[in-house]
Amino acid sequence: MKQMILLLSFLVGASSMVFSQAPKSPAVTAEGKNVKVAYGQPSKRNRVIFGELVPYGQVWRTGANKATEITFAKDGTLGGKPVKAGTYTLFTIPEAKEWTIILNSQLGQFGAFDYDKNKGKNVVEVKAPVKTISGAAVEKFTISVPAGKLVFEWDKTKVEVPAQF
Repeated sequence: MKQMILLLSFLVGASSMVFSQAPKSPAVTAEGKNVKVAYGQPSKRNRVIFGELVPYGQVWRTGANKATEITFAKDGTLGGKPVKAGTYTLFTIPEAKEWTIILNSQLGQFGAFDYDKNKGKNVVEVKAPVKTISGAAVEKFTISVPAGKLVFEWDKTKVEVPAQF
């Protein structure tokens, strides 16, 4: 009986170590004039990204690990819609031809697990067309904020949203 308890204790401890050491995607920050985006940066690693790893038609945390957060230093617009200065959780709903970009006022969310519970706190929803990247696939999910836009790139997909801040 003692051997059985010892074996079970060992197995539970070993499995806890394996799960706690699962690799996390690196946390990165993209910055532009009056805007900052903090997100987990997953890699492609020979996977089919959109439509499989990131299913079409479902809310995505727009990165890895905890939900992506975007901070605006002053009032502006995203996709032509007004946005007040502040920090928001950024979600997307990818589709093959267009994405829905969502700013939600509930901070501290992990992934998109509680999105349905918090979707009443959406402050902006805009649509943006998908462009296909020619050439090599983008290995790491990348958000950038060049002048006048918010850009998402991963694999062969690129989405640009007009932004003024």
